[in-house]
Amino acid sequence: MIHSVLIFNTQGKPRLIKFYEYNYPPDITKEIIRCAYDLIHYRDYSECQFIETDIFDMANTRCQRPKLDEQLLLMYRQYATLYIIFIVDNGENELAILDLIQVFVEAMDRCFNAVCELDLIFNMHKIHYILNEIIVGGMVIETNLDDILSRYKEQCKLENESDQQIQGIKAMAKLRHQINLEGHIKTLQKNLKQGLKTATKT
Repeated sequence: MIHSVLIFNTQGKPRLIKFYEYNYPPDITKEIIRCAYDLIHYRDYSECQFIETDIFDMANTRCQRPKLDEQLLLMYRQYATLYIIFIVDNGENELAILDLIQVFVEAMDRCFNAVCELDLIFNMHKIHYILNEIIVGGMVIETNLDDILSRYKEQCKLENESDQQIQGIKAMAKLRHQINLEGHIKTLQKNLKQGLKTATKT
């Protein structure tokens, strides 16, 4: 099972955080990110890209959850200023997970025409679209790049249609407000005229 997917930059700033078994509170999440960063940031490029870790034991203890029965593997690849990290149990194949990281990155590259850190910052929901086509509930459901991209485009199309509908509703609401405003102005003018007539008679 895949327990978590993390992306952070070389300064340790998180750009994507996804847990598949339990959503930790913000303070624990920050601690997990810090521990993961400390594990990989000072490693040499020639060193192995997967590390045994008990990174979730601390988190589970502080959240009063039972500890895991086995150590997890932290597997990562560095692309420019970003670390892409998958934390998995022993049921996953190490080389397959490294290939899966590559599939994830290639999908992002295709969607954003050479993905960079800013794409993750300003299009986080779209990054989640891509990831959700690959992994659901900690299980790998798709590795075919063309299928992933096809479903991603469908999701973006639905999002655009939804945005257009929302814009239409907002325009109608604005128009209705303007119409009501004109009605209020007419009522005020009528009341003002009646007030002036009353004042003239007295």
